[in-house]
Amino acid sequence: MLAITGSGSIFCRGFDSNCDARLVESLAVISKPTVAIINGYAIDEGLELALAADIRVALEDAHFGLTQIHRGKLPRFGGTQRLPRIVGAANALRMMLTSRVIDGREAARLGLVTYLAKDHHELARIAGEVAQAIITRAPLAARLVKDAVLKGYDMTIDQGIRLEEDLYALLQTTADRAEGVKAFLEKRKPLFRGA
Repeated sequence: MLAITGSGSIFCRGFDSNCDARLVESLAVISKPTVAIINGYAIDEGLELALAADIRVALEDAHFGLTQIHRGKLPRFGGTQRLPRIVGAANALRMMLTSRVIDGREAARLGLVTYLAKDHHELARIAGEVAQAIITRAPLAARLVKDAVLKGYDMTIDQGIRLEEDLYALLQTTADRAEGVKAFLEKRKPLFRGA
């Protein structure tokens, strides 16, 4: 699992103009689960960075927006593609075309944020609980679930189900799957090794 966060009251308010677009894409393609812990402003490229994570945990008073159009620009780190897939085309267009900045509560209502915290202490607690839940699960199964969801999103339902079946069959051949069954039968916590 990989978690990213900012410092103080800013998650990320943008990148330098010479920043390579592959920076955000490198987060999006990591096979391990990723979590963005949004401790404040996630504006422009900052929101695009957060969108590349699998799960977003944020403060209620965090701010989210893709305001590039206000300056005659458009998102270039995947924002026009990821935001509509998460919040729907109408909400994404409303945010981008009007340069509207929303708070954490509205972001949660739209589905942009997965978990919401009232303050920094609660943010740390929730982020820790999410991390603990992820790292105690079978890492190979987590990677395959992520693969099925992300690749299946652009497939027909029949293709997606076929992908799921193939990944399920692949998982049955792993040592982690055998450990999961053995731990269940022995009524103990599994010790997954990622193999």
